[in-house]
Amino acid sequence: MKPIAARIVEIIQSENLAVGTHLPAQMLADRLRVSRQPVNDALGRLCEEGILSREPNRGYFLARVPLQPLPALQENDLVTAAYFRIAEERLSGKLPDAFTESMLRQRYRLTATQLSAVLGRIAQEGWAEKKPGYGWAFSSMLTSAESLVQSYRLRLAVEPAALLEPGYRLDRLAIERCKAAELHLLEGGIDTDTPDQLHDRGVRFHETLVGGSGNPFFIDTIRRVNRVRRLLSYRSTLDRSRYKQHCKQHLHILELLQKERNEEASEAVAEHLRSTVKNITKIRKLLDKA
Repeated sequence: MKPIAARIVEIIQSENLAVGTHLPAQMLADRLRVSRQPVNDALGRLCEEGILSREPNRGYFLARVPLQPLPALQENDLVTAAYFRIAEERLSGKLPDAFTESMLRQRYRLTATQLSAVLGRIAQEGWAEKKPGYGWAFSSMLTSAESLVQSYRLRLAVEPAALLEPGYRLDRLAIERCKAAELHLLEGGIDTDTPDQLHDRGVRFHETLVGGSGNPFFIDTIRRVNRVRRLLSYRSTLDRSRYKQHCKQHLHILELLQKERNEEASEAVAEHLRSTVKNITKIRKLLDKA
């Protein structure tokens, strides 16, 4: 699927929008069937490219009409495609533990700039790092269904406990943002969102819940786990049948927290994670595909 920024440009071009046209984030999110956060990110990028202008307290407006797709956006398409090919081939065992930049450039036919962007993203997400001296190495990440189950056992020990921390508080805006993301998926986003968007939605939900504890040790633990499960999370999106159940469970947890019924919410989180473990066993062949 094309990046959000490129899809917004297509709307501008196909509808012959005039300079000065207001582009509300919620309208675009509804049209593209994504949440507002990736739309806001895309609008900010288009503003940097000079296509949009931003007015305080009013939003984004069309500053100039692009006559053709932006090279920067086309470049992003290529980088994203290469990123997912590398992720899939790493999981499939087609890539060695150690590799060189020249090997990746030749294998995926990337320019030096494209390769730098891909490796920058991979390194930031923590599933590869530069070796001292020469070359790169993939980190020992979650690469099997069993390792993913083990990560959920850790989360079962941490996340429900975080909701029982003294002084736990999740503010109203955080709850509303999480609710909006879940409702978006139930209204069609499950089928249309990219693997990136589906993974990030789940990460934001659980990190928001744990963040309400105010305990930096809980928060750091969950962030680390979420980083290393990213690859298997991408593959698991090939089977999206369980996402409707997940969304409903998330909404139930949020309702309990909104009513400050934290003990019940804690148990609901535990049950949600246990049901996810059961679902993982159902798609084990998909996750362990070689």
